[in-house]
Amino acid sequence: MTQPNSILGRLTRSLTIVAVVGALLLLLFIGIEYRISFAELSDEAALRIVIHELTEHVIIPMLLLAIPMAVVGRWAIRRAVEPLGRAAQKIDAAGGEARGVRIESESLPLETQPFARAVNALLTRVDDAAALHEAFAADIAHELRTPLTLLSLELDRLEGAQAAQLRLDVAAMRRLIDQLMLLAQIDAEQAAHLPPASVDLIEVAGDVVAQLAPAALANGQTIELCGEGQNVILGRRETVAAALRNLIENALRVTQQGVPVVVRADEPRELAVRDGGDGLSPERLDVLVQRLRRADHASTSGAGLGLAIVARIMAAHGGRLVTDPDQRELRLIFPST
Repeated sequence: MTQPNSILGRLTRSLTIVAVVGALLLLLFIGIEYRISFAELSDEAALRIVIHELTEHVIIPMLLLAIPMAVVGRWAIRRAVEPLGRAAQKIDAAGGEARGVRIESESLPLETQPFARAVNALLTRVDDAAALHEAFAADIAHELRTPLTLLSLELDRLEGAQAAQLRLDVAAMRRLIDQLMLLAQIDAEQAAHLPPASVDLIEVAGDVVAQLAPAALANGQTIELCGEGQNVILGRRETVAAALRNLIENALRVTQQGVPVVVRADEPRELAVRDGGDGLSPERLDVLVQRLRRADHASTSGAGLGLAIVARIMAAHGGRLVTDPDQRELRLIFPST
């Protein structure tokens, strides 16, 4: 595979060729001006005199000028292409889920501005396509809520094992729709660039545990909360609570009765959920945080979109979802305020 040619390398080679051609032409003009013939140069004494004169008055001054000119020329070329490097760094620094990233074409050299405008137009089309896709998913999820609610009411009138299984299936569908709606909400909030607010992670953890504890107790499970005082971050309370709720629900699914699910909010800017499962490796987590990838290829209970939503929420907050297989923990790590 051939190495790509850089603008700096091409300009340097072009200027070198220009300098060499210029030097040869200068020597030719000097020969014409002083009418130095080949017959005269055949004399050894005359040849030494010519070489001495050319070396002292032409070649040495040219070298003394060429070296600083080469250094200054290379600096000037680097300075000219520096805006391109800054534009590339801005795009690289944007997250994979970032919206509204554009190149400031006004700060670029005139010759590269058409290319920058074309890239900006492409980014605009990509953003518009993503927005349409998310709006379509949100609309579908919203429209499905009403018929599922009516179906749930009808199933409540039925009895038997088959009706119970149908109710579980409808509940699973409702949860999937709620997750799709949450994804649309996260994307809409990030696109709107809403300012973050102060969020107390201990308070959020207490509220989520209080919501999920009754159902866990009814199933013979317990949820423990560790954390006192305040643990404040900048973010959006509803989405942080949704991320924690997903982790706790996943933990309850893989934890046997009698083994507590532990929610920790005792580390600064961090929430952790410890379950009774086998632990999740970083490689497996990387697979599961992809949208529409499920943790339960061979079972009927799994994370579904849960971990993908959690990872999306953390990306919107500038944080990370990490795993500690030895401690059997999944952790939400938020950036410093």
